[in-house]
Amino acid sequence: MENKLLTLWRYYPSGSIRVEEISETLQLSHKQTSRYLKKWNEEGWIAFTPGRGRGNVSALKWKRDVEEVFEEEVVKRIEQEPIDESSKYLMYDWSTDSKMRLMNHFHSKLGFVKAPKDKLIVPKRYPFFSIHPLEAADVMSAHLVANVFNRLVSITQNGDILPELAHSWDVSHPKLRLYLKKDVRFHDGSILTAKDVAHCLDRLKNCRHYRELWEPIEEIEVKTPLIIDIHHPSGCSYILPMLTMMCASIYKENKGRTLGTGCFSLEENTDSKTTLTAFKEHFQERPLLDTVEFVQVPKDFRGIYHSQIEENQSSSVEFESDSGFGIVVMNALPGRDSQIQRKEVRDYLHWVIAKNRHTLPDLDPRLTPNGKSILVGKDQGMTIPEVDRPHFTEPLVIRCANHTAKTTEWLVEIFEKEGIPVEVRWFSFADTLTRQPETLHVDLFIHGEIFESNQDFSFYHFLKNGYSPLVGLFEKDGVWRELLDEYQHTPFEDWTALNMNLENSLIRESIMIPLYYEKRYIPFSTDIMNIETKHFGYVDFAKLWVRPEV
Repeated sequence: MENKLLTLWRYYPSGSIRVEEISETLQLSHKQTSRYLKKWNEEGWIAFTPGRGRGNVSALKWKRDVEEVFEEEVVKRIEQEPIDESSKYLMYDWSTDSKMRLMNHFHSKLGFVKAPKDKLIVPKRYPFFSIHPLEAADVMSAHLVANVFNRLVSITQNGDILPELAHSWDVSHPKLRLYLKKDVRFHDGSILTAKDVAHCLDRLKNCRHYRELWEPIEEIEVKTPLIIDIHHPSGCSYILPMLTMMCASIYKENKGRTLGTGCFSLEENTDSKTTLTAFKEHFQERPLLDTVEFVQVPKDFRGIYHSQIEENQSSSVEFESDSGFGIVVMNALPGRDSQIQRKEVRDYLHWVIAKNRHTLPDLDPRLTPNGKSILVGKDQGMTIPEVDRPHFTEPLVIRCANHTAKTTEWLVEIFEKEGIPVEVRWFSFADTLTRQPETLHVDLFIHGEIFESNQDFSFYHFLKNGYSPLVGLFEKDGVWRELLDEYQHTPFEDWTALNMNLENSLIRESIMIPLYYEKRYIPFSTDIMNIETKHFGYVDFAKLWVRPEV
C-alpha cells in the first residue's frame, strides 16, 4: 500500500497525461516514475500506455478505485496492528471524506488501554524537538522533560518555593546552600549525588542560551555528597526561582542516554512513537499509570481521551487549560538598517493591529483578543491612538513558520488592506527555535509563548533567556539592559511592579504588542479521574487514573 499510488489516483483521472507531470507531482525522477507506473500496471491498478519518445502524451486508465481499496485495508490494519504502526497511514494523501472517516475510526485506539497494564495513548502532531533539558525550548518538548526529569526545587503560581530533589536550603547574600534528599535514583538505578547536580548546573551556567541568566553565579561547589553551594558574591535575588525552571532539571548522561529521576522514564523516542514508563523507584509518588505512549497523527487530528469502559459511549467532558499568549514582535534591534527602527512606523502598525485585533476569534475560536497585558490578570490600561500613516520606502519583511501560519496570514491581510507593503519569508519551526541568522533579518513576526508556572519569574525568564524573541534588544541596547538589571537586586516579591513597568515600556515603544490569549480544549471521557494541570497548562499524567467497573 503506497501513498504515491494514492496521490496519483487523487490528482490524475483516466485520460491523456505526460509522465513529466506525474514526476513533478510525485516528486520523483523520470526514470523512477516510469518504474512505478510499470509496477502499478503489472499489479493491475492501472492500464498505462507510454507515449512514444520522451515528452509525448501517454494514456492512463484506472482499473480499481485506489482510495476505496486502501481505506478498507487501513481500517483492518488499525484494528490489527500496533497503534504506532497504523498511525502512519493517516498521513497518506486522502480525500477529506476518507481522512475524516479514518481519523474517527482511529479515535477508538487513543486514551486508556489495559493490555495488561494501564496505558494512556496520546496523539502527537509533531516529533519532539529535543528531550534534553538544555535544548527543550518548545512547549511540547518541555512538557516531556517535566515528566522525565526533576529540579532541585519547584515554584507555585503564587511564588512559593517547594522542595523537590533538595529537601532544605539556606539562603544568604553570598551563597545558597542546598541539601539533597538521600537515595534518589536515576532511571538506571544509580544514586544522585551533589557531583551530578554540580555537573548539570555548570553546563547550564555556561550554556549559550542561559549564560546571561546565570551571570551572577560565580561558582558551584560540592561540599559533601549531599550538599552543594551556589556562590553569588554580587548578589542574585532570583537564585531559587531560577532553579525551578525546566532548563535547571537534573540529569545524568550515560552511554548516549540522558537519564532523569522523574516519575516516568523515557523508554523509546522516534518520530512515530514516544513511550514513557512509570519509574517504580521514584522518590516521590509513583504514577498511577504504567505507560504513556505518544503516537504521530496528522496536524488536523482532534482526539478524545477515553477509556475502554466508555469506548462506545459519548459521555465526555471538555477540559480547558491555558495555552499561552501571542505577541507581535517589532525587530527594532540597534544597528539594523530598516524602517522598523522608526517609531512612527511601529506606532502606525501598532494602531492597525489594535483596531483589527477583535477579529482574531473568526480565525480561531480558541484565541481571545488581548490588548491588556501578557501577564494574566493585569491591565496596562492603554488606548492606542490613531496616528498618521508614515511613508514606506520598501516592503516590511514578516517572518512566518508553520506554527504561526494562520495568525501571520491574518496579520498580512490586515496590513494589505491598509496598503502596507509586505514580504513574507518562511522558515522552519526548528530554525526559529535555534535562531538561525537568517530568521533574525526580518522586520516583525508573531511569537507564541506559554509561561511554565509562576508568571512573575517566567516573564523575566522569557525576556532574558537566549531563546527569547527579544533577547537581542536587551543584549545590544544599554537602556533596555538597565531595566533588566534592576531585577538582580530587587527582592523577588517585588517583581510584579518591575514586570508591569518593563512591559509598559515595550508596548509604548511598539516593540512588543500583545495580540491574544489562547486556550486548549481536550475532551476526556467522564470515568477518567484526577484531571489536573501541571507545567505549561498540560495535564499531569502522573495523577490520571480510570475508575474501574466493579
